[in-house]
Amino acid sequence: MLSLKSSHYAMATEFELLIYGERETYLQSVSEAVFEEISRLEAQLSFYNPDSDISDLNRHAASAPVTVEPRLFHLLRKAKELSEATGGAFDPTVAPLMRCWGFVGASGSMPTAEAIEEARRLVGMHHVHLDAGAYTVALDTEGVQLDLGAIGKGYAIECAVELLLEYEIEAALLHGGTSTAYALGHPPDADAWTIAIQRPFDSTAGRYLTQMSLRDEALSVSAPHGKWFASEGRRYGHVIDPRTGYPAGSALLAALVTASATKSDALSTALLTLGPEGLAQIGNLLPDARALVATSPQSDHSLDPTAEICVSTWGIPEVAQRGS
Repeated sequence: MLSLKSSHYAMATEFELLIYGERETYLQSVSEAVFEEISRLEAQLSFYNPDSDISDLNRHAASAPVTVEPRLFHLLRKAKELSEATGGAFDPTVAPLMRCWGFVGASGSMPTAEAIEEARRLVGMHHVHLDAGAYTVALDTEGVQLDLGAIGKGYAIECAVELLLEYEIEAALLHGGTSTAYALGHPPDADAWTIAIQRPFDSTAGRYLTQMSLRDEALSVSAPHGKWFASEGRRYGHVIDPRTGYPAGSALLAALVTASATKSDALSTALLTLGPEGLAQIGNLLPDARALVATSPQSDHSLDPTAEICVSTWGIPEVAQRGS
C-alpha cells in the first residue's frame, strides 16, 4: 500500500494530510480535492477576508437579516447550540473582546475596565437570531460580530474527512497545525494513529504531556500561548473568557477527543476557559469524550517549560508526563 503526505497553507496554519491507497495519482487527486475544500471554506468563513460570507454578515446583519447557504446556516446553528450548552464558555461573538484586548492582528495590550465592559455588551450568542425557514441570520445590535476562529478549522477538517470517505479513503491523518487533527481508520502497521500532546510552552523533543491513540476520532488542543503579553507581573493569553471579558484563568492547555472535529475544536476552547471544573460538564455533553486540562499552580502563569504542571483528566487514565 502506498502513502502520500502533502501540505497546504490555509486559515493561518499549515494543514497536513497523510493518506494511504493503491495508486499514487489517485492519492494526489484526492489530496488536491481536500485542500480545495479547505480553501473554499476559508474564503467563506474568514473573519479577516472582507469578501467572506462571515464578513458580509458582520457588515449587514444588524441592519437586516442576511440569507446564507444551508451548510453555513447549519454551522452557525451548531455553534449557537454549543455556546448555550457550555454556558457561553464557547462563544463565536467574542471578537469585540479580542479587539478590546489588542489580539486582533496584534499581540495584545491591557485595556481599561470600562473598555472591557463596553465590549462585553456586544458579546453573546443571544444577539444572533437564526431563521431556519429562510436560512437567514440577523444580529440585534450594531457592533456584534461573528468570528468562527474557534470552530472553523475543526469544521473544515470534518468537511474534508467527508470528502475522503466519498473517495473511499480508509486510512488518513489530517491536521490543521496544532489545533485539530482527525484520524481516519488506522495506518497499515498499527491499530490506531498515535498523536503526542506537547507540554505547554515546551518544544523540546521527547517532552510531552501524553500520547493519544485515535481511530475515526478527532483531537483538538487549545492553549493561550500563541499570543500573550505581560502586565504588572502577570501574563495574559489570547483566549478570552466571554463570560467575564478577561483571558482564561489558570488553564495552560485543554485537549479533547471525540468523533466530531467541529465539536472537538469548539469544546476544547470552552474547556480551556472552564478549566478542570469543566471536564465533567464537557464529558456529560459528549459520552464518547476523552479530555484533559493542564494547569499551572503559579499565579503568574509562568512560561518556564520546566515549571510544574498539574493535569486533570476525563475518560482517560492518569497522565504520565513524558520527559517531565
